[in-house]
Amino acid sequence: MSDFDYVTVGHVTVDVLEPKGIRRPGGGAFYSALQAARLGLRTLIVTKGEPGGLEELLAPYRGELEVEILPAKQTTTLATAGMGKQRRQRLLAWAGAISEPLAVDTSILHLAAVARETPSSWRGATQFVGVTPQGWMRAWDEDGEISHVALDRKALPERFDALAISELERPWCEQVITGSLSAVTAGSSPTKILLRDGSQIHIPVPTAAQPREDLGAGDVFAAAFFVALYEGRSPAQAAMYGNAAAVVRIAGEGPGAIGDRAAIATAPRR
Repeated sequence: MSDFDYVTVGHVTVDVLEPKGIRRPGGGAFYSALQAARLGLRTLIVTKGEPGGLEELLAPYRGELEVEILPAKQTTTLATAGMGKQRRQRLLAWAGAISEPLAVDTSILHLAAVARETPSSWRGATQFVGVTPQGWMRAWDEDGEISHVALDRKALPERFDALAISELERPWCEQVITGSLSAVTAGSSPTKILLRDGSQIHIPVPTAAQPREDLGAGDVFAAAFFVALYEGRSPAQAAMYGNAAAVVRIAGEGPGAIGDRAAIATAPRR
């Protein structure tokens, strides 16, 4: 893995978009990795699922990134409907926890949990660790209905450099984000940057002229935010960059709408 600049760890999901039943790749590990790749980083996804189906699902993107698939009998599958606060998801299948020993040697490691699967430790050298822990705040019943639970600090690595969550998830992880560099996104409302000293910065979110779809926008934000921090931007500058990347994403449909550096540079900043 030393050949990579950005490694994401988490389930690449099959997103079943209701009501039409369209099937697309999804999950934070996928959307974040694709954003990193389009920023010019050598990118790898470490995921778990049914290898044949995942390879087919990801085939259109294999020219942009690499994938290591830990085999499982099934791939995590989510039925998804709606946008923003109205989005509803149901877990149809789960690939299981990524319990295999993880060895990484990368500039940026991004732990991107979807459904309580990412490990909290690994072997190897990493220069920057980013976390999007939304999957550790999810629980589901036998029918796949998803609810929220408090984030267990033990699910996260002892050391991480930054964390990104949504405002909807914040009540479930308030104790964890205290004392951490955290970005809290809130749709079109300002993004809050919580600094380690307890202070906050509010970053306005640009207005998207014609938003079409926001699936994966938070993951796109996280990847751009982590990359910008790693490259030396201040937390406020990094959040502005992440917001611009998210605006590019929601202006189109599907993973193809994720922008490169040129698209993000010309996106509105206010």
